[in-house]
This record gives sequence, structure tokens and C-alpha cells, in this order.
Amino acid sequence: MSKSTLTTPENPDDRAPYRGRNHDIWVYAIVSYKQVNTIIFQEDQAMTEYRDMREAIVDQAVAIAERSCWEAVRLFDVAAELNITLDDIRPYFREKEDIIDAWFDRADGVMLKVAEQDDFLTLPPRDRLHRLIMAWLDALAAHRMVTRQMIGSKLEPGHIHIQIPAIMRISRTVQWMREAAQRDATFLRRALEETALTTLYLATFTHWMFDESTNAQRTRMFLAQQLQMAEILDQAVYGFWQKKNQSSPQPTAPRKPELLAETTGGLHTVRTASESPMKNAATESPRQPG
Repeated sequence: MSKSTLTTPENPDDRAPYRGRNHDIWVYAIVSYKQVNTIIFQEDQAMTEYRDMREAIVDQAVAIAERSCWEAVRLFDVAAELNITLDDIRPYFREKEDIIDAWFDRADGVMLKVAEQDDFLTLPPRDRLHRLIMAWLDALAAHRMVTRQMIGSKLEPGHIHIQIPAIMRISRTVQWMREAAQRDATFLRRALEETALTTLYLATFTHWMFDESTNAQRTRMFLAQQLQMAEILDQAVYGFWQKKNQSSPQPTAPRKPELLAETTGGLHTVRTASESPMKNAATESPRQPG
């Protein structure tokens, strides 16, 4: 085989096909990169527009409720004030009750942002929960009366189809709360902790809905007291079991017999420490005289 068949052609005219092929590859790569960036930009823009419209619908519904009451809010009024149609609202909310869930989802987001603060993880567990719960309530504080009316609409008798999802909604907020506070209990202790935190959260929420004090100071004090009591109870219950487990005698493994080596008359015999010398003497064969 000749050398010319193993290398790139020396003639510049012969190298032209190679240059053209590489050029096409680079052009294709650049065009593909631009197309991917365009698609990503369009998806980000669409997502931003979706979030903006969703938030606008929630804000408009709350604004109408402030002027009248939540019971009087109608989706066609929301559509009219936003200059859109009911069919434009439908991709965002299947019904009016979904707007309530979105209102509380907004509070969940504010609460999780608090957990990203630099000093958050340096706080004791009780203070973390206090900051998270109050951040959740503060996100709704500007429209406390409307929030109270939203809860009242979910508690109306006969609305089982609304109340069951509301229970799930409460559980979801509590789970995010535990994650943000980095609570890592497992099994029975986790279940008891979730129950206690749910009870404490609902009690504080109820107290807050009727709290007219400046900056909800009464609610803050109420929550601090409840968290302190919960912490004392937790330490009393699990501290007792931890001490009991530590004071329980630990089972000891049976002692293995130690082997002792003896040399008798040039013969190497082995006996255990539990065997007496008398027993060994009785079992040894008498030495024959030389």
C-alpha cells in the first residue's frame, strides 16, 4: 500500500472535500446549539407567563373578596376584570376552590424561602419551627379576613368533596414544614411528631385568624408557649425511654475456654483453663522409665 493512501492528500485541491465536510459539521453544530437555546428560552418564557397569569388570577380573586366577601367571588367576575375569558382561566384552575389551594401554596413558598436563610440551620429546632409557622402566617396577613372566609367556606356542612382535599392540603403543608426544619424522626416517633405538629399548626392558625394585635404578637407568644410545651413533653417521653435503655443490663457473650499449653516429658499436651490439674494428672499415661 502506498504512503499516499495513508495520509491526507498533499494537493490543496484534494483537501477541499475534507474542509467542506468539517465546515458542514461545525455549521450544523452551531445551528443546533442556537435552536436548543431558542427552545429553552421559549419554554422558560412560557413557564414565566403561566406563573404570572396564575398569580394574577389569584390576586384578582382576593381583591374582589376584599371588596365584598369570598362567598361573592365568581370566576366570570375575575375573567372580566382581567379581560380574559372563562376558558382562559380553566387551564389554571378547575374551580373556584382551587384558588384557595393556590393561595396557601403561595404561603408554602414563602415558608420554604425562609429555610434558605443563612442563619436558619443555626437555630434550635423549636426556633426553626416558630420562624417557619410565623412566616407562613405572615404571607397571608395582608388578607387575614379573606383567609378566614376561605377556611369558613371549606367547613360548610355537606361539602365532603371539599373537606377531604382540605385535610390532605393541611398534611402537605405540615410535611413541607418538617422538611424545612430538617426533622428526621422515623417510624413511631415520626408519626407522633407529625400528629403533634399538625395539632400545633392548626391551633396557631385558628388563633391567628382572630388575632387583631400588632404584628400578631399574641399569636407569636401563643406559638412560642405551645412549642415549649411540646419540647418538654418530647424530652420527658423519649428521655425516659433513652435512660431506661441505657440502664438495662447488656447481655454478655459466654466466655470461651482458654487454652493452656504444657510440656511434659517432651510431649506437648493442651488443656482448657476449666480443667483441673488433678483431672489432667488422672488422664495422663504413666511415664515408662527409661
